[in-house]
Formats: sequence, structure tokens, C-alpha cells
Amino acid sequence: MTDHGFGVVRPLPGDGLVAYVGGLLLVCDANESAAEALLNALRETASSGGDGRALARRAAQVLAANMAGDPATCAVAGPVGAGVAVLVSGSAAATIGTPGGETRLAGSDSLTWADRLVNGPVERVELSLPGAGTPHPAVRFEGGVVHGGGLVGDLTDQPYTPAPSRPLTSEMPATAFHMEADLIQPQSQQPVERPPYPLADQPPIVQAAPSGPQPGPQSGPQSGAPSLDQPPYLPQQEPSYLPPHEPQPSYHQDQPPYHQEQPPFGQDLQYGHDQPPYGQEQAPYGQEQPPQQPEQQQFPSYDEPPPSGNGLADQQIPQHMGPPEHYDHPGQPPQDQQQQQQPDHGDRPLVYGVDCKNDHFNDPRVPYCAVCGIALVQRTLVPYKGPRPSLGVLVLDDGTALPLESDYLLGRDPERAPEVAGGTARPAKVTSPDGSVSRRHLRVALDGWDVNLVDLGSVNGTQIQPPGDPNFYDIPPNEPVTIAPGTTVRVGVSRTLRFEAHRG
Repeated sequence: MTDHGFGVVRPLPGDGLVAYVGGLLLVCDANESAAEALLNALRETASSGGDGRALARRAAQVLAANMAGDPATCAVAGPVGAGVAVLVSGSAAATIGTPGGETRLAGSDSLTWADRLVNGPVERVELSLPGAGTPHPAVRFEGGVVHGGGLVGDLTDQPYTPAPSRPLTSEMPATAFHMEADLIQPQSQQPVERPPYPLADQPPIVQAAPSGPQPGPQSGPQSGAPSLDQPPYLPQQEPSYLPPHEPQPSYHQDQPPYHQEQPPFGQDLQYGHDQPPYGQEQAPYGQEQPPQQPEQQQFPSYDEPPPSGNGLADQQIPQHMGPPEHYDHPGQPPQDQQQQQQPDHGDRPLVYGVDCKNDHFNDPRVPYCAVCGIALVQRTLVPYKGPRPSLGVLVLDDGTALPLESDYLLGRDPERAPEVAGGTARPAKVTSPDGSVSRRHLRVALDGWDVNLVDLGSVNGTQIQPPGDPNFYDIPPNEPVTIAPGTTVRVGVSRTLRFEAHRG
């Protein structure tokens, strides 16, 4: 954001109330019972120097206190650093434009309200009520409370500021070389004549060849062109290492030259059907081959024993071996029997781990077993792929326990989140009296043996307290952060949970 808040703010025609105070925006239905409380929250936040996050928190408190009937139709927005915090409820809507695209929020997407922290740079913010019109380009809203259907803050159109007048020449610093006009000597306009021949004490002038592409050939004689009496290239000559008009010698003296006819395929070679059966001696090269035995099978079959005389009659084929397409390796049971022997692990993903001597499957990076606590000596352990056990439990401050066997989505209204509807995460409803928990606030994502937290752009953010550290630290939005066992997580302002990894 800028020093001007939302840049140029224009009201949208409509029957509601719109307010622009201290760089903070508010639109609401004029008939709402909470309209006066929302205006007071806007004024108090602006007078105390609060930003968009503080305004959204105050507006959530007002909406939470008026939950008896239908959700109030309103929307607020305010700058948070280079981004903007937005809250919409009821039939109101918001659109935030950034160089990467637009983010749209609608109060109808949640049973209560929807809020979001959009990172900057922000170019345009629009809050609208149902039936809002189009802003007039000549109308600008300097501040206050008026009738309207919405507000548009355009940061690409900044308020006009007159450019500073150009200083006088006498005030400019002397940063360049200056010479009076009457001190400049006129240059001679007479051309300098060069002798047509080189002087005795000077070398002859040789004109350098021009650089770059040259024009194509032209008709007529040119300087530097080859003479017509001399050919531009030498005629090609036959190579001197071979006598002319003689065929090349073959690589083997016993074989005919390449231009002579070659024997048919399979004869006089080391393979083919014309060779004697396996185990018999081959006749020397050039002598007549022994007569072929008719209908003789060269390779053994899986269904019947090999015929005699091929050198394989004494070898026994195991009776349990079937056709080769049913085997990955000889001697192993068929693939359908292997699939029947594999245990059913359900939906648990397979990860690489090691077993302690009590057969507890563990993360190969830990020094002790997470179940029995026995030491794991990695030099004697062989990792293998097995079903991942529960990585622990998340214990909320109200005693709710969430076993870490799959991903979770925490928030005020997680059942309507797309991650839950798509089946990639389980819902975990977390509310707060101060309204600081967003509708989609935090995702707990399991990756291998790691537990990651992803803040989903919540207005009030997510903080973590590593084990043994007295301080809380903000995690960046939409980026996974791995936490260790013993970490305390603060969701919003007042809700906390703790990661416990004990599985015994």
C-alpha cells in the first residue's frame, strides 16, 4: 500500500452505506442493525492507528455479537504492509487485484463470514453490495460516510500532485565544462590536401578492409577479385594411398570381395537354422555341413521335455513352472499369488522406515524408538518400505485430540472448504469468541514422516512456539513449515494447540 491508503477511491452507486476513514474501507447494508456498530469499529480502529488486520478483527467481533439472525451484509478492507486484509459477510463481495491475478471473496461462501490476507503488491480493491453500479471516473471519494453500493480503491491511479517547477539556470550547479562564445576560436574550413604519393619518411597508406557483410558480386572488374586466368580452386585429385581403378581389399583374405555374391543368410555363420544342433561339433570352415535332422526343435519348451541330442536332455525343468509370462523371476510364485500374500494396509501411505528390536516401525532419522524408547543403531538397521503409523496427535486447548494419520484443515467453517470436499483433508472446526479464526485458517499436511503447517492466508495469521523457546514466530502464508514434537501452535489470537509425538 501507499501513503494515500488505497490510492484514488471512488464510490459505487447504490442504497447502502460506504465509509473511507484513515485509509480503511467499509460497506454495509443501511438497514442492518449492526451498521452503527461497524461504523464505530471503523472509526476507533482508524483513530488508534490500526491496520486492516485490526479492522477485520473488530468487525468479526461485531458480527459474532449479532449472530441471532441472518449474517449481516457488509465488507471491510485495510492495508497490511504491502498487502490487504479483507472480510466479507452475507451478500457482500470483494475483489482484490494483484499483478498475478484477482482474488474474489463472497460472504455466501461461509455460514458466518469469509476473510483473507492477500499479499502485495495490490493494485485494486473493490467492495460491493448487491445491486451496486459502476463508478464514475470523474468522482473521487476523499473520506467520510455517504450513501453508495460499494467502493473501489485504485492504486494505479494516484492522486494528482503538481510537478516541481524547474529551477532557474543561475541556481543550477556548475557540473559541466562551460566556455564563453567569444572565446571559442573559429575552426578553419579549408580542406587538408594530401599528396597522391607517400612521403619519404612515412610508410604508405594502406586502406583497411571494411568490416561487416559486403555487397554481392557486381558486374565489371573489382579490386581484390581473383583473376580470370587463375581458377579460384584446385581440382580434386584421387587419394594417393590407393592405386587408381583398383578395388579395395576385403578385411579378410579368405572372404570374397564385397562385389561378389555373399552366401545365403544362415550358412557359414555362427547362428541360424542351418547350424548343427547344440552339443555337436561344427564342421571346419569350407567343408560340407552334415545333413540336418528334420523337425528338430532348437530351444527347450516349458510344456514338454527337450528332445534328445541337443545337449539339454539331462536337465530337468521344475514341474511348478508355467508359461514364462506368469513369472517375474524363475522359481518365484505367480504374481497373483504374490498379491494375495501382501497385507492390506488400508489408506495408510507407504514410507521408508526401520524396525527396532521390538518390531516397532520408526522414522529412520530418529535415534530412539517412538513407541518403546529403545535406542536405534542405524548401522545395523536396513530401511524398508512399510505403512506409515500415526505420527502423533494434535491436542487443542479445549482437550480435542486429532490423531495425525491424515491431513487436517482447521478453521471456523472447514466443512465447506474445497480440500475437505475433495477428500484430501479432514475438517477440524476451531472457533474463537474474538472472531480471529478464519473460515479456512490452517492446514496440517503430512509429508513422509514430517508434520507441516500451511497458513491459508488467514487474516490474523498463525504463530508457532518451538519446544524450549519462550517466543512465538509468525509463519509465512501459503508456505509449508515443518514443526517438531513439543511445538505449540497459536491459531488466530486466542486458540492454541500442541503437537505430541508419543505413540505408545
